Amino acid sequence: MSNDVKKKAKVSNLPKAKSFSEKSLADDLGHHFYYTLGRDQLTESHHYLFQALAYTVRDRLVAKCRKTLHARAAEPSKQVAYLSLEFLMGRALSNAILNLDLEDDVSQALQQYGCDLESLSEAEHDAGLGNGGLGRLAACFLDSCASLALPVTGYGIRYEYGMFNQSINNCQQIEQPDNWLREGHPWEISAPEQSQRVKFFGHVETHKDKNGRVHRVWVNSQDVLAVPYDVPVPGYQNDVVNTLRLWKSEATDEFDLEEFNAGSYTEAVAKKNLAEQITMVLYPNDASENGKELRLRQQYFLCSATLQHILSQWVQKHGNNFDKFHEFQVFQLNDTHPSIAVPELMRLLMDDYELSWDDAWQVTSRSMAYTNHTLLPEALEKWSTALFEYLLPRILEIIYEINARFLTQVTYQWPGDVEKQRAMSIIEEGPSPQIRMAYLAIVGSYSVNGVAALHTQLLTSGLFADFYQLWPERFNNKTNGVTPRRWLSHCNPKLAALITEKISDGWVADFSQIKQLRHYFDDKKFIAQWQQVKTDNKKQLAALIQKECNVEFDPSMMFDVQVKRIHEYKRQLLNILHVIHLYERVRNNELEDFTPRCILFGGKAAPGYFMAKLIINLICNVAKVVNEDPACKPYLRVAFLPNYNVSAMEVISPATDLSEQISTVGKEASGTGNMKFMMNGALTIGTLDGANIEISEAVGLENFFLFGARSEQVADIHAHYQPQTTIDNSPNLQRVLQLLASGHFNLFEPNKFQPLIDSIKDPNDQWLTAYDFDSYVEAQEKANIAYQDQHYWQQLSILNTAASGQFSSDRTISQYNQDIWKLSKG
Repeated sequence: MSNDVKKKAKVSNLPKAKSFSEKSLADDLGHHFYYTLGRDQLTESHHYLFQALAYTVRDRLVAKCRKTLHARAAEPSKQVAYLSLEFLMGRALSNAILNLDLEDDVSQALQQYGCDLESLSEAEHDAGLGNGGLGRLAACFLDSCASLALPVTGYGIRYEYGMFNQSINNCQQIEQPDNWLREGHPWEISAPEQSQRVKFFGHVETHKDKNGRVHRVWVNSQDVLAVPYDVPVPGYQNDVVNTLRLWKSEATDEFDLEEFNAGSYTEAVAKKNLAEQITMVLYPNDASENGKELRLRQQYFLCSATLQHILSQWVQKHGNNFDKFHEFQVFQLNDTHPSIAVPELMRLLMDDYELSWDDAWQVTSRSMAYTNHTLLPEALEKWSTALFEYLLPRILEIIYEINARFLTQVTYQWPGDVEKQRAMSIIEEGPSPQIRMAYLAIVGSYSVNGVAALHTQLLTSGLFADFYQLWPERFNNKTNGVTPRRWLSHCNPKLAALITEKISDGWVADFSQIKQLRHYFDDKKFIAQWQQVKTDNKKQLAALIQKECNVEFDPSMMFDVQVKRIHEYKRQLLNILHVIHLYERVRNNELEDFTPRCILFGGKAAPGYFMAKLIINLICNVAKVVNEDPACKPYLRVAFLPNYNVSAMEVISPATDLSEQISTVGKEASGTGNMKFMMNGALTIGTLDGANIEISEAVGLENFFLFGARSEQVADIHAHYQPQTTIDNSPNLQRVLQLLASGHFNLFEPNKFQPLIDSIKDPNDQWLTAYDFDSYVEAQEKANIAYQDQHYWQQLSILNTAASGQFSSDRTISQYNQDIWKLSKG
């Protein structure tokens, strides 16, 4: 009997697992609680009961995942590997229960433990695998891929420590480790037999084989193991479960036994510690050289492990014939971080599988697709060639060769234009040559997409104009979206139930049906019900704010919210200037047409970002002054919610009345928070930036509080910008800046906020804070007036939700599939 036959016989003789239809969820829950976790009584903490329920649900996910994989293996078709350094998944339990349609079974099973799902869910830690919109978008995309039954696998890094836990002490951000794995991760299943070796350091040598063919060989490398951990990703009630594979770094050997026996324990375990550092912390601060090296190691580690795994699977089925590889495999690069996949795939195909350069390039350039997420030139990653030569010498050689061949194409297109060659070169010249990773991704991909209509337009006319001129067919737009399962059905169950009562539940799987709500925007009973749901949600958020910030939010007041990463271009500074303006109005008794507001901020500043941390400091100082002033209590409350994350957003978005999307025009690629708020009935105040443009078109400009410069005006504004003149012509801004400069919000820290004042007055202020201030105040006044007519406001709220159908990630992923991936469902 052959080995293959023996293997099949052995597998076929395995005992069959009992199907879940033959036993109840309650039985499984009890089994895991008593036997898997060894518990026989409840404690005040819900930790063990949560773990038991997570294992119980995971069992069902694993069964469906296996069924999904077997069905796809029976009829092989094209697959997508979605490479991202971030996957901000949030809590998994409630989402999995929703997607598996297990709510009733779980509620019944928990009754015997005197517990409900809502309180049990609080025991789960947010998975610390991302730090903002990029990672949350990737999570939404995985949800939609599974819900649309598309064969897409996510590949990321299993960070032991997330971004960081943020606390506010003395009005300043304090960073603490986010050890989200400290109590384990019940959703993951390790697959150590599929570990991959990833090379670092060493050097490259030239060898000739017996046929005289020259080979470049990477030798004396320091290898680390990439160990996979698989997390199931369920589709919405369709029996499809996809996979998120996370790689953990481990040493190839625990330690050097000879060094250990010689008494050199520290040296013996040094390599192990160095290896495990790669996946220790999410996105290290790259202000130092060590931080840069570690970040590059993370990027290469992810790409090399993923590509090796996928190529080995291909070779098992097809041998070393890669002619049709691109017909069965796509690598979607989520932003510039995984762009090193381009030269790594070339390396593996040439060095490990002995393809020629031309054949390897055919495979690579027909299977890579690149998504760009930024319009900020400083956010387009560049790495020094010196760092590459030290860390990834073979990869650097390949990048040089890619660039040389690419510049030949540029020369054919623009003969004799040396400046064009210099501008488009993957290698940026200078005292310290840099590798432009975005250019590398464009050159090596068959598709390049932006993530909102304006973003893509600005990419093709600005940052990547030369590449667009060379390859217009590669560029396309895919406006972002968010999953309505998590961001409406799951996080806002009362509103979801109300919507279902009116239009049935088909909208959860097909969010385009949400437009039917327009038929009820003038239904007085429905409007009253809608308003009651919003009030209930505001009470829930108010309780969270009271608990976390010790600030009392009144649900009868407008809830005005800006929660997102703290960055100058997102203009939390503009928002807090408006808060100071409102504070001045209250103190001066200018209360005519004043709408009482509770203003909420939240978001993390990168540890090395001085101005962002100073903005947090100012927000918290202003909040302290406002909240301690009795005259303000009926009119104005301000809070900064620490440690903003996915779970917090699930409480915030259903309760928000006014969504602040106020980035400087031309700076925000898309935004996804704007979509989550819109789905939950918030009205938007914003600039025509990113996806705000499409949001305003969908709901109508009359239902959107628009302000600020337009993208076509920006270049001319910057050419003649004199912010001091703008300030001199704005009494409101003068008063705000005078109060800020007086030290009213920093009585014991003289000149604390002078850098912020200086930035506003700087003619080179690219964020145009002073320029947009008066327009912003005017738009806020329109929001004030609208909110005073609650019947009218609730009508606008209903229209916003009804117009949000096109911002489902299901629509986005369908377009990715139709235009880029071309997958079969199954």
